[in-house]
Amino acid sequence: MPESLNLVQKIAIWVIPALFAITLHEVAHGFVANRLGDPTAKMLGRLSVNPFRHIDLFGTIIVPLVMLFLPGGFIFGWAKPVPVGERNLGNPRRDMALVGAAGPAANFLMAVAWALVIRLGLALSASASSIALPIALAGVAGVFINSLLMVFNLLPLPPLDGGRVAVSLMPPRYARVYERVEPFGIWIIVLLLFTGVLGFVLYPVLQGCFSFFALFAGVSPGNLWYLLGNLM
Repeated sequence: MPESLNLVQKIAIWVIPALFAITLHEVAHGFVANRLGDPTAKMLGRLSVNPFRHIDLFGTIIVPLVMLFLPGGFIFGWAKPVPVGERNLGNPRRDMALVGAAGPAANFLMAVAWALVIRLGLALSASASSIALPIALAGVAGVFINSLLMVFNLLPLPPLDGGRVAVSLMPPRYARVYERVEPFGIWIIVLLLFTGVLGFVLYPVLQGCFSFFALFAGVSPGNLWYLLGNLM
């Protein structure tokens, strides 16, 4: 393991896992909505895996690059939200919950796939050491970014996916009141981030996710965190 990676190497390793994590998260929302009767995302070309159809200049490019330079190595971003026409759904309350859960579910499946990529990289370490390390580190980046997006989006706060699911499960009169939080949701998230509350809530769950995905990768959770440290 090299002592450290330079910035260009870090960006090269992060870019593909991050783009897939953000893009397929949004595609999953549109795919499930389309299957449940709403073709809005399909009509707008948002079921494509082409990341350029989903990139938000600020959220997908500028914010992650800025955060890469900040202390702590915390990298985060988002894509353009996939529009969903709730009136087109057969059972709007149930179906909106399914649409909301589709994004985190996609991130879970991608994290499993990237854990297997880590295993591949480790398996190649003896016979093809020059490519084994980049493959393993890309897998680590994929596990981390997908775990983070999954856990973060499951927070029961509008406009996050967990908020969408929570609203769908609430009795209608409570749901209408809770939906009023959405315009302030992003500011609540920013406040939780800068006060440290968000990290306090998310970090133990991320630790649990890493332990789980380490099983698929065939490494100990400690080694997975060690590999991640080389990307920060």
